[in-house]
Parts: sequence; structure tokens; C-alpha cells
Amino acid sequence: MSAGFHFTKVMCRLCKNFTSRLDALKHIDVDRVAVSFSQTRSSARAGIYATLTPLRFDGGKSHSVRRGRKWGMQKVLDEKGREMLYILTFYLPRFLDLPFREKMATIMHELWHISPRFDGDMRRFPGRNFAHGSSKKKYDDAMEKLVDEWFALSPPKELYDFLQLNYRELVERYGKVVGSKYPAPKLFSID
Repeated sequence: MSAGFHFTKVMCRLCKNFTSRLDALKHIDVDRVAVSFSQTRSSARAGIYATLTPLRFDGGKSHSVRRGRKWGMQKVLDEKGREMLYILTFYLPRFLDLPFREKMATIMHELWHISPRFDGDMRRFPGRNFAHGSSKKKYDDAMEKLVDEWFALSPPKELYDFLQLNYRELVERYGKVVGSKYPAPKLFSID
């Protein structure tokens, strides 16, 4: 019996290739990004495909003060005991059931949220819409351009070929889809 398709391992390899080839992502150390997956109840197209959870507060601080109380965030460690700065979660089967090009843009979209300082905080744009800037369409267009830039560098097809398949096809081929799961960290009060 097959051990299954290890989704998070192959996603890690793909993300490392993005960050090693694209100047815009060279600040990211994928070894400090916990790549995770979460099961969705259905494969309905509506809903979240992926999320990036920063594991530090504004500006990379290890604590924050809210309503007069000081808060910390639970640390997330990998199997080697390294502290992670982000959790990148893909929601399956929904993510894998997207068209190929949308999968690529979704990965790039989440990686772009990582702060250029790689300090555990998000990339922040000025104004109210700090996560995507003044226009989500401009943000998405920029992600499409990054995907095009990456493909222009002729990456090895075996890095991304699995994304040509949907969830059902991966299960049919490998028996099951497996990988790492990291729960969202909890906030705790610092007295």
C-alpha cells in the first residue's frame, strides 16, 4: 500500500524554488514557514483556498498590547525544533480543485503576504486595506506577473506537475493525500 502523496513536502519544494528563483521572494526562508494543510468539508469552489498566518505581531514584535493587556503568541516549532515565523495553510480539496493557473497564483499570493523583513509579520500596505493595498485586482495582477516570471525561468516540470491534477485524481493515483498540519497558534496573556 502506498504511503500516499505527501502534499506539504512537495509544496515546500515548490515554494523553495519560487523563493530561490524570484528576486521579489528571495527574502523568504521557506525552512521557517510551516507548510500545512487543512481538510475542508466540501470541494465547493466558494471559500478560502489558502491562508498565511503570521506568527509575530506588527513589525515582528513578540508581543502586543491590546485594551491595556499585553499578549504573546504560542510558538510553533517544526520537527527539528526550529521556531517558525509563518504558517502557510492550503485547504483541501478546495485548493487542489482550482484550475492549474489559479493554484499557481494562489501560492504566489500567499507568499507575497510575507513581510520583506521576514520577521514574522505580514507585508503591510498603507491605508485601511493593509493586506492587499488599494486594489485587490492590482495585487492579483502582480501575482500573475510573478507566476509568468517564474515560468519564464524554465523551472523543472516535476516541481509543479502534481498541480495539474485535482484532489480526486491525486487520491486515485497515490491512494491518499497526506502532509503536515499546524493548528493556528493561541494568544496568551503576559502578566
